Amino acid sequence: MTRDVVISGGGTGIGLATAGLFAADGDQVLLLGRRADVLEKAAVPGALTLPADLTDPRQVRRVERFVAERLGTVDVLVNAAGGAGNLEPPADGADPLDAVAHDWTVNFRQNALTAALLTEALRDRLASPGGRVLFVGSIAAYRGSGSGAYGAAKAGLHPYAHDLARELGPRAVTVNVVAPGYVEDTEFFGDRMTGERRARLIADTSTGRAATPGDVGATLHWPASAGAAHITSQVVQVNGGAERGH
Repeated sequence: MTRDVVISGGGTGIGLATAGLFAADGDQVLLLGRRADVLEKAAVPGALTLPADLTDPRQVRRVERFVAERLGTVDVLVNAAGGAGNLEPPADGADPLDAVAHDWTVNFRQNALTAALLTEALRDRLASPGGRVLFVGSIAAYRGSGSGAYGAAKAGLHPYAHDLARELGPRAVTVNVVAPGYVEDTEFFGDRMTGERRARLIADTSTGRAATPGDVGATLHWPASAGAAHITSQVVQVNGGAERGH
């Protein structure tokens, strides 16, 4: 049976890889992202696209209306939008606290607020029974990110997911988080990835390699399957064992 799947951050990286898997199942996929040009280039057969800044409640309401008109019910919601603020302008002001406030605010808005606004806007449209809500978390929620802000924002998804799982469980809707480690071929690091840092991140794994967007996409695809109907309120690690450390 064809399902309706909404994926934020669907134009690149993990979101795009995930979209391809659902599209291959014959599902109707809606890709959301801030950049219209990026969404237009996303090669996902049959996918709908809608540019929107999911930190803006008004734009999220526009997404809600679009979903109501074009899809109706949402079978799977994948919150893959996020980032570490690399595409944002720098902070204004000379006080170092200006930079701290900017970094923490940007990371919270991109990684936690986007997921909360979109999920709350669409929660009444989730299929009952059988709806699935998925969040892309991060190993940084457990091990830090070097700045504090990104890891803290991702960690905020955990209690939200657990609360949602309890609230939506009576509707037979499941809610889970997938937590990647270092993933190559994404925009996340921008131009900040050095050979030394890459080697260190890979050395933290037990598998001796970086993850790919496809690794994470396949893991997101699994909790949305019929066989995972009794799995909810979980955080699934996809980091080659790096979360355990070496």
